[in-house]
Amino acid sequence: MFYRDRARQAEADANAATLDNVRSRWMRAAKAWDEMATRAEKTAERRSVNEEAKMVAEMMSDD
Repeated sequence: MFYRDRARQAEADANAATLDNVRSRWMRAAKAWDEMATRAEKTAERRSVNEEAKMVAEMMSDD
């Protein structure tokens, strides 16, 4: 997933950084990308559950 890839890249950049402030900035970026990935995954899961519930409701109403 895009967000997880960006988080891993930011973490790698943090590990390669020689300056503390640059390392900290990359670690904050990695954390932010990771949080975005988590939110996106939760949103996708909720969407899937909602779509499934909607489909079941439609099937039940057709009977």
